[in-house]
Amino acid sequence: MPGSSSQNGFRRGGAIALVVASVALLVVAIVRFSAGDDSARVEALPAVDLTGANDAVVSTGDLVGQPLVINFWYAACPPCANELQHFAAIHEEYGDRVRFVGVNAIDTVEEMADFAGERGVSYELFQDRLAELQTEMRLTSFPTTLFITADGTIIERTGVLDGSSLEAEVLALLAASVPT
Repeated sequence: MPGSSSQNGFRRGGAIALVVASVALLVVAIVRFSAGDDSARVEALPAVDLTGANDAVVSTGDLVGQPLVINFWYAACPPCANELQHFAAIHEEYGDRVRFVGVNAIDTVEEMADFAGERGVSYELFQDRLAELQTEMRLTSFPTTLFITADGTIIERTGVLDGSSLEAEVLALLAASVPT
């Protein structure tokens, strides 16, 4: 049959490509699982400068000293918008024992403040203008929240949180921050 060998070659090439792609996905999965979940890895908060209202520069090192929650978000992110109301409520309840900070690398200071304020947020907001903290933390999705002990150790890293999950994480942070 004329052309049948080229059809077989095409099928064989497609099958080989499928096998190669499958092996590549398997290798990626193995590397991710063997490296461990990012949320379980203990690491220190990197020293990076953030910009607050009136262009005041604050080092992340200045944020530690008490339990700290850093939430990375931006206004055009629907899950971020939904989550901010929960952060406002939990901050209202635990803000005397836990410092809450919002970090945004995309919106202007005014956009950030207006958007967060419309959702009841009254805690500190900072810009990561050059995405330095975002890069240091290897953030690839939003929202992302870091839970950090008073000594600057990141004990948890999460994605989207509802109110009860956020409260549970804050309580775990407080428990981990009790001096022994």
